[in-house]
Amino acid sequence: MRILITGGAGFIGSHLTDRLVADGHKITILDNLATGRKENLSAHLGGESVNFVEGSILDLPLLDGLIKETDYVFHLAAAVGVFNIVNHPLDSLMTNIRGTENVLESAHKYSKPVFVTSSSEVYGKNVSDSLKESDDRILGAPITLRWSYSEAKAIDESLAYAYWVEKKLETRIVRFFNTVGPRQLGAYGMVVPRFVQFALKNEPITIYGNGQQTRCFGHVLDAVDAVVRIAFAENTIGKVINIGNDFEISINDLAKKVIADTNSKSEIIYVPYEEAYGDGFEDMERRVPNIELIKSLVGWEPKRDLSSMISDIADFLQNKELK
Repeated sequence: MRILITGGAGFIGSHLTDRLVADGHKITILDNLATGRKENLSAHLGGESVNFVEGSILDLPLLDGLIKETDYVFHLAAAVGVFNIVNHPLDSLMTNIRGTENVLESAHKYSKPVFVTSSSEVYGKNVSDSLKESDDRILGAPITLRWSYSEAKAIDESLAYAYWVEKKLETRIVRFFNTVGPRQLGAYGMVVPRFVQFALKNEPITIYGNGQQTRCFGHVLDAVDAVVRIAFAENTIGKVINIGNDFEISINDLAKKVIADTNSKSEIIYVPYEEAYGDGFEDMERRVPNIELIKSLVGWEPKRDLSSMISDIADFLQNKELK
């Protein structure tokens, strides 16, 4: 199958590329390299299975031509990362909304199935024990830029679902919860690689806020397996599906575990949100996925634990230092 991956040089996109190439597909990647990196695709560039195109999903003629020649579209391109979103909200809104609109418009024009990736950010400040796909969204004020990514991703979902309901475009939507693993960078506020990076250097690990907020972390290889299962199943068309690991840990305990697992001498320091992100920043106290729907539809469950995630990230960072 000929497959287009927008954002295919990014963290999740490059791992998805690995998997789809291994499964025998021919891949075209469209990426503007804003947060993606060509080195993530080094195993494939120059080969026959992957064609890399540097460009933007905002370039409609370019995107339209690529979608015309493909059989299936995985739409992963997005402006990501808390620091990036807070500092460049317009880029986040334009890329995540207009870009998705472009993808869906061209996919409908040529009747190509689209896999749309969203985020657990859409749940906002909902702190339910187990967030189901149908649960309410609870957000702060629209002028709190922290929520611009959440709003953009929710609009993406609504657009994709409307294309399915009104125009019968085959769409599937997934919400990634915190996904970690090799190739993820801490530069955009990604907490696990940032903690591991500092732990390996025995440098202080910075926690924003009081560290009592909790998250659930899933391995990128588990996430990619979920994506592939959902993408090619008939019973997932028109669905919104959570992808994540439901093991919950506080950021304080995460920092302590990273220090222990890496045999680090790092200390933990605390920085108020206002100092890191500016006045008015809001964070979620907890975020736990309900994964019963994905279990029932495609039989998927996460396999890798937090220790393996930390170990894989540490190995990646250490190997990168040696090159």
